[in-house]
Amino acid sequence: MDGVLNVNKPCGPTSHDVVALIRRVARVKRVGHAGTLDPLATGVLIVCLGSATRIIEYLGDWRKKYRATAVLGIETDTEDATGQVTREADCSKVTREMIENVVPRFTGEIMQIPPMVSAVHHEGRRLYDLAREGKVVEREPRPVEVYSLDLVGFEPGKNASFTFDVECSSGTYVRTLCSDIGRALGCGAHMSALARTAVGRFRVEDAVSLEVIEQKAAEVALVELLHSMDEVLDDMPSVEVSRDDAERIANGVVLPAERLSLSQAPGAPLRVHDPDGRLIAIGILRQADYGLELKPEKVFAEPHRSGDR
Repeated sequence: MDGVLNVNKPCGPTSHDVVALIRRVARVKRVGHAGTLDPLATGVLIVCLGSATRIIEYLGDWRKKYRATAVLGIETDTEDATGQVTREADCSKVTREMIENVVPRFTGEIMQIPPMVSAVHHEGRRLYDLAREGKVVEREPRPVEVYSLDLVGFEPGKNASFTFDVECSSGTYVRTLCSDIGRALGCGAHMSALARTAVGRFRVEDAVSLEVIEQKAAEVALVELLHSMDEVLDDMPSVEVSRDDAERIANGVVLPAERLSLSQAPGAPLRVHDPDGRLIAIGILRQADYGLELKPEKVFAEPHRSGDR
């Protein structure tokens, strides 16, 4: 069984828990997800089954959308509601207008310091592993892109809260956005809720629950929920090759690009289709001594073996 599931992850289980459940009910060994959601978070989790696990690397750079709620006046060591409180302040004087005036500072390309509970490596170890040991290390700020950030709700009070929608690049920490906005307001903040509403083309409105996945698996109808690799990668340029070249690609043979109608620059990934429109591989254009060539990177078609004809 090969394909991609748009899963509506509930609050509670880890992304690994979701993968384990799908592996069990689908009876598929190779299952993986494209982009972790913390246990606190809900919403779109892209899960790949079978051969589709090999395209996960092409999904990681998709833009993501979230709806988040932040509580002002309470900072935690994890920047979310699961952590220990490290600072408190009275935010009674904070208004919606004050937040709206601060928000523009956090759009466009900004620098973020990854939280200690992130999966970023430090000297060969994940930051969250160090955090579990009570260690705090220096982290270098990283550039991320916030394409839009819109305030959609505000509740005044000593611990005022605000809710916002954000569209951002991969690698953006929404909990850190909450914390940084709180500090810009002078009172600190932590993230109390997070829902991922979209990953690339996949929207939470179209995502399926774990209960539906289990039901479809029990009915041996899980395939009805799967998106094909070709569908998922339809933004990637494609090229059609002849039957003979499709066989060569299936056997890992590099093709001279001069006999293909290509306009992409070297280094660009391409979907490779046979004359029947089947996705047989993902190839990479590269420069060779004699000119451009198409090298198979991920082959999905069965290779030709002696005696097959």
